[in-house]
Amino acid sequence: MGNQQSSDDDALFRAVQQVLARQLAGSLPAGLYLVATPIGNLADISLRALGILAKADMIYCEDKRHSAKLLNHYGITSTLKSYHEHNADRERDGLLDYVSDGKSVALISDAGMPLISDPGHKLVREAKLLELDVIAIPGASAPVTALVSAGLPTDSFMFAGFLPPKQVARKKRLLELANHEATLIFFESPKRLKASLHDFAECYGDRPAAIARELTKLHETVSTGSLVKLAEQFNQQETIKGEIVILVAPPDKDATALSEEELAVELAAELQQSSLRDAVQAICAKFDLPRSKDCSNNTRTKHLMTAMLPLSVLAPVILSC
Repeated sequence: MGNQQSSDDDALFRAVQQVLARQLAGSLPAGLYLVATPIGNLADISLRALGILAKADMIYCEDKRHSAKLLNHYGITSTLKSYHEHNADRERDGLLDYVSDGKSVALISDAGMPLISDPGHKLVREAKLLELDVIAIPGASAPVTALVSAGLPTDSFMFAGFLPPKQVARKKRLLELANHEATLIFFESPKRLKASLHDFAECYGDRPAAIARELTKLHETVSTGSLVKLAEQFNQQETIKGEIVILVAPPDKDATALSEEELAVELAAELQQSSLRDAVQAICAKFDLPRSKDCSNNTRTKHLMTAMLPLSVLAPVILSC
């Protein structure tokens, strides 16, 4: 058994060597290469990606110190240059000129696929306009890794990036997304996770959800449950660390409809802490009620409210407040 395992290991090692040798052979054609890098575990990178990074004339990255750890791990000595949200406008033209002159440039992020919640879409757009070759080298991606680990529907999903840091703007964004018939995926800072989960539970109620933390790393966790339970769970933790992905199931279209009396009770409770407009929007999101197209317009509040919930529900609650 031991000899067989050793033989299998040797065969795998030789195969990997051969593939990598082919990736390293010859020069790299001119172009902009969008290379996925690991999101935690340094082994999560393809042989093709390693070949591209080793042969590129220049590698543009978010943080040179961070990316140097990956390159040093694999003995890659290509030149690193910074490309991030604070210098992208300044660096873009020079990068494109470099590719236009026949050079190969690799663009990487600190983790995962470039351009996903990172700068780069303007660069790719302008490269396309200049008819430069743009080649994506696929690999690790935190949103997709979290999605397949969460036990939530995967047939339709929407990545919404980071939520606004301020509560008013955050809740507004959550309400805008409330009726999307897809699993919602967000990035979040560990410092804001407790506040965000409170708002999720308030806006989306008991929807199934998952919190993925430190994906592919030693202390990876994927916590699942209702938003209310997850909010309670993380609220009890003193410190929260690591990169975080929040996933929320789509609205349940088969849920039993509430009576007008039940809606009135829910609305009265919301009005204890919110304005009429915010309370009605929260109720509509929580129970997946249809919304008026006027929701996004600056129409009169009275028209908006009556379009979203029956007047028979609103009237007694408003009069009692």
